[in-house]
Amino acid sequence: MKRIALFLFLTLPLAACQSPGATRSSVAPPAVAAVPLAGQFDNHAQVWSARESAAAIAPAHVVVTVEPTPQADWSLWRIRLDATPALEATWAMHHVGGANGAGLLLPHRALLANPADGAAFDARQWAPLEACALRGSVAAADLRVAADSPACAALVPGLGPAAALLPLAVEREGEWLRLRLYADQARGADARTDVRKVEVFGGWAALNGAGPNAAADSKDWHMDRALRLGSEGGRVTLKWRDGKPSGYSLVMERLTYRDGNVPVLKLSVIDDRSGSTLAYAWANPEASRIGLSLGWVQVGLEREAAAAR
Repeated sequence: MKRIALFLFLTLPLAACQSPGATRSSVAPPAVAAVPLAGQFDNHAQVWSARESAAAIAPAHVVVTVEPTPQADWSLWRIRLDATPALEATWAMHHVGGANGAGLLLPHRALLANPADGAAFDARQWAPLEACALRGSVAAADLRVAADSPACAALVPGLGPAAALLPLAVEREGEWLRLRLYADQARGADARTDVRKVEVFGGWAALNGAGPNAAADSKDWHMDRALRLGSEGGRVTLKWRDGKPSGYSLVMERLTYRDGNVPVLKLSVIDDRSGSTLAYAWANPEASRIGLSLGWVQVGLEREAAAAR
């Protein structure tokens, strides 16, 4: 997984040498489907579980950000894979709906180095990858689509290393997105990248200037009232009042212990110099608030309003 470009060259069909065309899509949409999801998704829990179980082939860390556009039937999918070197790709997805929830997601590649996004999004700046269309159910509450992998492989050479992050299958299951990326094929026929919706917590932290050795009557408190932490492995450095790093960080993650029976929301204080965990607090994953106090460091966080899904 650390040599994505090499993987692509080793797995491409030798006869597949054509580049994806820049023509507009010939798929005639029978109906427009609303964007079924938006937000940031992260497979931190999947990576942690694989590491704890000493899996033979562990998944790489993947972050997927799905952004709506002014056109209800289009969204931008930004996918980042932490490898050496890191790899990123952005696809414009056209959501095409049909009868009884059937339809497709049609991925598009950018025709420009820096295509417009946000309010300036322009579908004309993107070329369809029709051979990689993901077909199935695209109803808002039931997203289950897959591409014809052999047909899609014909387009891969023209996409370069970014093709490793092209979705070949997408399923939504509550807060989860279960993806099969092109790169997942290296891990086996059933390999998936399981990313979960990131929930953001905001709040405050108070850190004593003397650190763990602070006296009980010390008044040297350094406050940060603008903390924000994501629930899927989010990390933030605690700073002194002058903005310099204190040497300690907070980490928030949702994990599952005891063979999948005990899911928790975990907040930890980390010593940045050693990487060791100094203390942690647990709550149930649905908790609206979480905090901890070690005397010399105190933290209070509250779940922010859920973004539109």
